[in-house]
Amino acid sequence: MEEGFRISADALPPQRIPAGSDGPLFHDRLLAMQRKLAGAPISWGVCEVPGWGHQLPPERVLGEMASLGLSATELGPLGYLSRDPRDVRELLDRFGLGLVAGFVPLVLHDATPQAARDSVEGPARLLAELGAEVLTVAPVLDAAWSAPARLDEGGWRRLTDNLDIVTQHVESLGLTLALHPHADTVVETDEQVERVLAQCDVPVCLDTGHLSIGGTNPAEFVRRYRERIVHVHLKDVNAHLAARVAAREVTLVEATRQGLFRPLGRGDGAIEEVVGLLDRSGYERWLVLEQDTTLTGEEPPVGSGPLLDVRASVDYLASLAPLDPEGISQP
Repeated sequence: MEEGFRISADALPPQRIPAGSDGPLFHDRLLAMQRKLAGAPISWGVCEVPGWGHQLPPERVLGEMASLGLSATELGPLGYLSRDPRDVRELLDRFGLGLVAGFVPLVLHDATPQAARDSVEGPARLLAELGAEVLTVAPVLDAAWSAPARLDEGGWRRLTDNLDIVTQHVESLGLTLALHPHADTVVETDEQVERVLAQCDVPVCLDTGHLSIGGTNPAEFVRRYRERIVHVHLKDVNAHLAARVAAREVTLVEATRQGLFRPLGRGDGAIEEVVGLLDRSGYERWLVLEQDTTLTGEEPPVGSGPLLDVRASVDYLASLAPLDPEGISQP
């Protein structure tokens, strides 16, 4: 799938060019990006966190992704697109989308090795059957996403041992596992991220927003851990709200409703620097637009709502200097 889902003329036929996107110019900018860009249902408010908000139907979410020229998506919460791979494939094919990855929260600090393997079995087999590449994993305190507690030495040992176990198991099924540092999990702060990466060999999903909330500078993270980054979630952040989440002054859901995550280029996340570092390092895997949002009240009319912010992020990425085949920025 490495070549199959690059943005191409076939991936963006004229009828999919969204209104207000400058028509052929929008299309040309996408073709010039030379980056593999995918969408994610959470950018449309679809999330597995309890109490997150109203969830739009898959047909609308996938249709609006396709209208923006995106040629692939992440899975979203397990069951959102169905747990039957045939149904998921039919739905994705209807909108001309491929599947790149899926996200699962797992309890790993308090699990036996067999329980850890069992917890990824279903999601991993579903993703593998659908041709995805990556399974991202966030270690949570419990299935209810309770506020994280500090782990004792035994908890850290079980967590890191189980991460190595599930990494190997997922790889045996033809996927790459990526640790996803995430707010409200047991691996969220800079100290926790550094500790887990020092104690096990797990690959990493670079999520610019959640790393920022935890106090990690995403650009510095790329400089230090580029060789371990196998997947990227791009989201911009409001630094003030991110600090309030980190200080437990406001919950992640509340801050998201207040505008914690911003369209790319409109926040404090230094997205241009991060993308430039990834480009120069030769990163060729997926960049996933993951601008977490929540929907409350009435459902926004078709063609408005989350679509507009995702379009702004696509436009921003398309405005960044692409790279030529030798990796040198074009003027």
